[in-house]
Amino acid sequence: MQQKFPGIEDIPWDQPATMIDLDGKPPLIGTIRDCAVHFGLYKPHAKAQARIVLTQPVHREGRKTRTWLLDPEEIEALAERLKLETH
Repeated sequence: MQQKFPGIEDIPWDQPATMIDLDGKPPLIGTIRDCAVHFGLYKPHAKAQARIVLTQPVHREGRKTRTWLLDPEEIEALAERLKLETH
C-alpha cells in the first residue's frame, strides 16, 4: 500500500513534539503518540487548526528541504496509523 504522506511512517511514536493550534490555545507538549491521540479526540474545527511542531524535521516529496511542521492531513494520517497499530 502506497503511503499518502511519505515519511510519516518513519516518525517514531516516542519522538518529542508539540501540538499547536492556530486559535492560540495552550500547546500540547509530549510525544508524537500523545499528539496523535489528542488529535483523534478533537472536533473538526479544532482538527483544521492543529499543527505539530517536530523536534526532528521530515523529508517532504517535492520539497528541497525537510520540514518541521505537520499539517492537519498529515496528523490525521498519524492518528490512522496509531489506530491500525493498536488494533
